Amino acid sequence: MEERFLHKPVLLEEVLNFLRPAPGQIFIDATVGGGGHAEEILRRIGPEGRLIGIDRDKESLEIARERLKGFHGSFELINKNFKDLKEIDIIEKKEIDGILFDLGMSSIQIEDRERGFSIKNIGPLDMRMDRQEELTAKELVNTLKETELSFLIRDLGEDRFHRRIAKGIVTARKRKEIQTTAELAEIISSSIPYRRGYERIHPATRTFQALRIRVNDELKAIEEALKEAPYLLKRGGRLCVISFHSLEDRIVKNTLRELGAKGVFHVITKKPVGAGGEELSGNPRARSARLRAAERIT
Repeated sequence: MEERFLHKPVLLEEVLNFLRPAPGQIFIDATVGGGGHAEEILRRIGPEGRLIGIDRDKESLEIARERLKGFHGSFELINKNFKDLKEIDIIEKKEIDGILFDLGMSSIQIEDRERGFSIKNIGPLDMRMDRQEELTAKELVNTLKETELSFLIRDLGEDRFHRRIAKGIVTARKRKEIQTTAELAEIISSSIPYRRGYERIHPATRTFQALRIRVNDELKAIEEALKEAPYLLKRGGRLCVISFHSLEDRIVKNTLRELGAKGVFHVITKKPVGAGGEELSGNPRARSARLRAAERIT
């Protein structure tokens, strides 16, 4: 397997410390991606344990299958959206010892220019995690009204220049259809005040985030999944969720708080856990990662 797919997954040690995988246990990795977290969980649950890996991206599942082949018979990979956990027949309610959600984009998706997720890699404006879905970022960029684009960028990208960006996109698409990530990034950069080298992130980052979230209906999926996941766990089973921006983390925090108030969960992390200095120096992607954990108590 290519070296780039074997990088250490984000907050690995923290995930293992909270989930506490042990021989013979059953785990769900609801966002298995390239299999980094799953691999380490499988090492600890042994041949008598079982891991169910879920991902809506078929290509990621194939990479995970290759990475985990040494654990043949101990895992099963399923091509589904994690919001559909309750519909997966092999998952037995109240029999699961731990569930992990890593809500970040995988390097597999980001580095594939054909997927259109990255500002740095020139590619088509796609951004679908499941390529069987119809809606693409290209369709949103070229068909939404200016006010709709502005609200989208404001609400899902939290960009204070949302009006300028929306106006710039609409003006540009009157000349020609916007087709690539590079075209969109350039339009956004020229629409807002930006001094190259002085900004922490690229000026198009928040708009790309907003489009990706909308294309994949990510926030609704997170809400639905987190409402179902607790009831799959046995008493003492643990849930870990890694989020990467404030919109995700807010949903996770509020959902865990509500379940705690109902007596379903004991929230272990009063504040989100971030990466330590050593991980940050070797993995810049971990910079924005935030982990929250809870334990089923009823």
